[in-house]
Amino acid sequence: MAEAKEKLFLEFPPVSAQEWTDKITSDLKGASFEKKLVWKTGEGFNINPFYCADDIEEMATTKSLPGEFPYVRGTKISNSWLVRQDIEVTDCKAANLLAKKLVAESGVTSLGFHLNGDLIDVGEIDALLDGICPGKYELNYKVCNRKAAKLIGIITENYKSKGVDLTQCKGSVSYDPFKKPLKYGIPLKDEWVSEAVEVVRAAESLPEYRVLAVDAYYLNDAGSYITQELGYALGWGADFISKLTEAGLPVDAVAKNIKFNFGISSNYFIEIAKFRAARWLWAEIVKAYNPTCQCSCRMNVLARTSAWNLTVFDAYVNLLRTQTETMSAAIAGVDSINVLPYDYPFKPSDEFSDRIARNQQLLLKEECHFDKVVDPGSGSYYIEVLTQSVAETAWKLFLEVEDKGGFAAVAGKGEIQTSVNESNKARRNMVATRRLSLLGTNQFPNFTEKAGDKIKSELEYSCSCPCCDEEPSVAKLDFSRGASEFETLRLATEKSGKTPKVFMLTIGSLAMRLARSQFSSNFFACAGYEIIDNLGFETVEEGVKAARGKNADIIVLCSSDEEYAAYAPETFKLVEGKELFVVAGAPECMDDLKAAGIEYFINVKSNVLDTLRMFSDKLNIGRQNEL
Repeated sequence: MAEAKEKLFLEFPPVSAQEWTDKITSDLKGASFEKKLVWKTGEGFNINPFYCADDIEEMATTKSLPGEFPYVRGTKISNSWLVRQDIEVTDCKAANLLAKKLVAESGVTSLGFHLNGDLIDVGEIDALLDGICPGKYELNYKVCNRKAAKLIGIITENYKSKGVDLTQCKGSVSYDPFKKPLKYGIPLKDEWVSEAVEVVRAAESLPEYRVLAVDAYYLNDAGSYITQELGYALGWGADFISKLTEAGLPVDAVAKNIKFNFGISSNYFIEIAKFRAARWLWAEIVKAYNPTCQCSCRMNVLARTSAWNLTVFDAYVNLLRTQTETMSAAIAGVDSINVLPYDYPFKPSDEFSDRIARNQQLLLKEECHFDKVVDPGSGSYYIEVLTQSVAETAWKLFLEVEDKGGFAAVAGKGEIQTSVNESNKARRNMVATRRLSLLGTNQFPNFTEKAGDKIKSELEYSCSCPCCDEEPSVAKLDFSRGASEFETLRLATEKSGKTPKVFMLTIGSLAMRLARSQFSSNFFACAGYEIIDNLGFETVEEGVKAARGKNADIIVLCSSDEEYAAYAPETFKLVEGKELFVVAGAPECMDDLKAAGIEYFINVKSNVLDTLRMFSDKLNIGRQNEL
């Protein structure tokens, strides 16, 4: 059989990259290879339409194995990951009942407790952990930084009282000093280093706990590019090592206490590459500090699905987004995954949305067997080149941060926040112009959906901790989601009490009028307008009369470019400015039509958001506050 396979391959001689390029160039018939087929990602590198064996021939990373330095293929020889669910704790006894139910019945193997500072008390924590074995499940705690050391002491004593082997207890306590400048615009104070040292020393009896948090998902939720998130996360972690080793802690003690909490965007393959590159680069950074144990170079990663691309309208589509994000993280071999519920942007999750979020991971494990194969992307020309590209771009950004004095210094000046906010603005502009699609928001919206009162003005980015009461003095991250501006526009329509009617005056060429009426219907439905479509009219007069019979506010002429030269001026004259008149498309005669007084055109090059805002203003629909 082996010999037969070898002979079969001999019938297909290898084809060089240049031969592929020449063939493609020939098939393009003079069109630019770069413009037509090379993807300009915005991440700082471009992606070619194909790759071959030559592209990965010299890559050292392709020769490593899972569990081996530099861990590009994983920090372990299996692809098991923990299924995490977070609990907002307001009542410790109630949270305890929910936690026990989750681990006993729902497949959860990692719990995250979000604790208010008032609950950091021996009695409260004992009630929270009653009946939960800390050696069996990963237990994670998010708390005010000033309470972190105290909490570690309380849970340590709680574990001891249960006779549990502390070396078998896995989890984390999230000490994150950088959330103050990033989330709240409050500069860091020098005391953070001594606080961090205290936290690390408090956790010495819990060797499998990680108590220094690199919450890179803040950047992801704020719309950063993937390479930005990684580059800044590396600087964040490196600053922990640099500052705390200077304060007297061994590098091994610091590195083993750092937990990276990344976001996952919907850029499927680049996200796989990000996690592979992250382990590789972090291993090299820690190695540079000469740890006594190579295991200190292993990155521990929680992957959390992104809030940036979640939507309020057509919210069930969020399940598709979080599913592909979860797949990226699982294939990339992260340590634990937290899937945000589909209703996260507009209300507290309920039993149904939490269950669906958990099951998205369980399906990948139990039915798709994603946990049975380690690093399945290894050897893929595409994935390997992406890993290299992401690594090079993120490393360059990391070095820039180091040259400016490190992450704390740069974040303290607001430079990181400003850079990420610029990326957010650029990406939201891509949503506005449909170069980036958000299904149900800027493409194919649900025409009849109403948001009601389900939109909440604030996400989880609020803090009741007194240490965050200071006045902001530097830039803070902008957590506007990709859909926020469209949702604001559509909500304004809904709240106005008057829903504009958009009438499709379809005439002429059957194929073109149907295509353009569909495009225009989707275009105006993004603002929540009522769409009145039609199969076609014999004359323009008939169409205008029908539009007025429906009390239309906007009349959209849908026909072919060739027919617009006659139909558009005729329709415009009949409308007489009583309704807003729009031509669907960008015909060659556009300049002539504009000269005749026709002002409004919509087409694939339109800025959908700005155009709809303009129409809403003309229809006297007030703007709601930005979400």
